[in-house]
Amino acid sequence: MQQEIKIQNLAILTLIVAVVILALKVLAWRLTGSVALYSDALESVVNVGAAALAWFAVRLASRPPDTGHPFGHHKAEYLSAVAEGVLIVLAALLILRAAFISFWTTSIFEMTTAGLSVSILAALLNGVWAFVLLRAGRARRSPALDASGRHLLTDVWTTVGVLAGLILAQVTGLHILDPLLAVLVAINILLEGWRVISGSVNGLMDGAAKPQDRERISAIIGATAGEALQAHDIKTRRSGRALFIEFHLVVESEMTVATSHDICDRIERALADAFPGAQTTIHVEPTAKLHKGGLIPQNYQ
Repeated sequence: MQQEIKIQNLAILTLIVAVVILALKVLAWRLTGSVALYSDALESVVNVGAAALAWFAVRLASRPPDTGHPFGHHKAEYLSAVAEGVLIVLAALLILRAAFISFWTTSIFEMTTAGLSVSILAALLNGVWAFVLLRAGRARRSPALDASGRHLLTDVWTTVGVLAGLILAQVTGLHILDPLLAVLVAINILLEGWRVISGSVNGLMDGAAKPQDRERISAIIGATAGEALQAHDIKTRRSGRALFIEFHLVVESEMTVATSHDICDRIERALADAFPGAQTTIHVEPTAKLHKGGLIPQNYQ
């Protein structure tokens, strides 16, 4: 429960940070008149909407299972990430529109010290918070926080690139670099939107746990299965922060139900310790169900 509260607090803070960064970028655009900085500010509008969706999603995902959703509400975070990806793509299209209009009109901007300072401040704040979200997303296995962190990190590099290009345009007098930079920003945002959408759709399709996690799960089963003969058909799936594990456990046909139940409890506890919140389903089978190539427990004689 404490972890759920921390994730929700991070989501609220992300929304606050997104609003502050949007205000800074709008100010930088007003101070300079740059189409590229206007494009950067448009992406931050998306960041605010995405942060609001992420906050709603982590609240919904933290709800306990109920009659209508016996396996929980974990996939809400993936739905939020898909919606965020769609918003990112929409922002990129708006930026492209503004850039192409600027190609046919006179685009004059002035890279003032105040405008440059405000943009740098926004990039620094974005970078620090992106790092916080990425660490939290990995530690708490939250798709919503991880997607937000990756999105903000892309936003940082976008801002850095825009500022570098605008300074070059100001020095050389080639003001066409301003809308050209806006186009590059839009392409970068489109790619990020695609990555967010594709990754989230994979989660909605019950993607398996990461290879290193699957190896660790097999090792834990092998180390704790004790008197069992074999484990086979080990399957995993991720649903937001939840991990579901299921497999078949073959035991001696003469083994009592109580003994096989104790073995299952031991395996489940070990998996829960290694993967907090993991839900494990074990199907116990008799000797005749041995499979070629199954996992042999380490302690089996």
